[in-house]
Amino acid sequence: MIKLQFCGAAGTVTGSCYLLDTERHRLLIDCGLFQGSKAIKERNYGPFPFNPGAIDALILTHAHIDHCGLIPKLYLQGFKGPVYTTPVTADLARVLLPDSGHIQEMEVERKNRKNSRAGMPLLTPIYTAAQAATCLDNFQTIDYQQEQEILPGVRLRLQDAGHILGSAIAEIWIQDDGRESKITFSGDLGNPGQPIVNDPAAIEATDYLVMESTYGNRRHNIQGDKIERLKEVILATRKKGGNLVIPAFAVERTQDLLYALNVLLQRGAIQVDNLYLDSPLAVAATEIFCRHQEYFDTDAKDLSHNGSTCPFYLPGMHLCRTAEESMAINKIHSGAIIISASGMADAGRIKHHLKHNLWRPEATVLLVGYQADGTLGRRLLEGEKRVRIHGEEIAVRAEIVSIDGFSAHADQEGLLNWVKSFRQPPRLVFVTHGEPEAAGDFARLLRTELGLAAEVPGWLDVVQLLPGTAEIAPAPAAALTAAGTAAAAEATYQRLLVQLKALVETGFTSGDYAGVNRKLQQIETLVDQGLQEKAG
Repeated sequence: MIKLQFCGAAGTVTGSCYLLDTERHRLLIDCGLFQGSKAIKERNYGPFPFNPGAIDALILTHAHIDHCGLIPKLYLQGFKGPVYTTPVTADLARVLLPDSGHIQEMEVERKNRKNSRAGMPLLTPIYTAAQAATCLDNFQTIDYQQEQEILPGVRLRLQDAGHILGSAIAEIWIQDDGRESKITFSGDLGNPGQPIVNDPAAIEATDYLVMESTYGNRRHNIQGDKIERLKEVILATRKKGGNLVIPAFAVERTQDLLYALNVLLQRGAIQVDNLYLDSPLAVAATEIFCRHQEYFDTDAKDLSHNGSTCPFYLPGMHLCRTAEESMAINKIHSGAIIISASGMADAGRIKHHLKHNLWRPEATVLLVGYQADGTLGRRLLEGEKRVRIHGEEIAVRAEIVSIDGFSAHADQEGLLNWVKSFRQPPRLVFVTHGEPEAAGDFARLLRTELGLAAEVPGWLDVVQLLPGTAEIAPAPAAALTAAGTAAAAEATYQRLLVQLKALVETGFTSGDYAGVNRKLQQIETLVDQGLQEKAG
């Protein structure tokens, strides 16, 4: 029997994490950080819905934090196995994960200053930069198309997902009672025709497919050539006399932008005098991209040969590594192009640049990637006129512009075409990694247009897969009850954590300390009763 549990990226885009239990082995695919709304992010702080010490190995599809960001926590809580991934992803993780730990340390330090003044409990980071660095020696690399037995009876092959450099589709074969089942995890699929990366690889056949649906109900609204559109935004902002601020993920989106700027420079379409890449992580990631040019597509290799040794280094570009270099940018009120992380404007140095430019009507903020529900980027995209950054309310007077063509995710058409490319279609598709509406719409499209069986699992749902069949078999009653109870208990626990935090924050904000204390004492009494019953 093979059981599959959806421990993340179910009902939401982030927190990618899937558990495959073959009874002999327990295999994790991705272990990502939850991003977005406060309720979703609370999941990062609770226990895993499984025993990390019982996991035998982990497969990492790519280096984005919503796929790898909880790996250090996994090791801290008992995981001792290897992480299998591509060479590029391993290199990127070596800078991304310590950076993630550093950001958490800085965010917690800032919040604790407020908590101290308010008399609230102090927080601890999920993991530190040093703790993140200690797990990186466990990464083992597998190149594309190389098939390898990673556990007895479990074979793995990684194929190019075309999403970011080094991103992979994971094909997993599992031997069970003399029969073999194949389960394929799409990871994040790239947008065909993008620069730098190749198009997603076609997969011939699989029994079960776990597939992303980030843009499952949308098509990219590409108005003309995206590079020409970028030129128009740059020229219009310069004419207004302001800065152009671009929140961009340090990996891939930043390099896409630098590539596009290089193309415009070589065409003589723009001049770039004040281009600032303000992200130590983006600087490091760009260096890694330049070391792995063998993974570039043909166009990127050609641009590299026609210009500098690497297409991402532009004449006069300022690489900002230190905090002092970053703060100096905020003294510039006109003519600067500022590329900074994070891509959803939820953390990192970009928040400082938005704080200094959002209130300026002559400035432009350009969004070039997916903005998850609840993030600052999403709220700007949806037209909010006042936002809070680092505790300060900021008026939004800058022009907010979006260019969909830079997305590294396939849209609905791209996702559908990728499924159509299977020579033997999957028997069952689990649609994940999308907001509920996107996942639901794409699952319906798979059923109606391709005639496939498609399901949208919920967070912590467990399904049982039988080799050689097209159906999900019901688990034995005892196992089903145990799995269902565990999932339900974990979900209730996570909801309770969120509700407790909201209770305390609301009460403290209103000054109702006595009311908060009374309610907490009532909860404490119920918990004590439960512990006494268990002891009895």
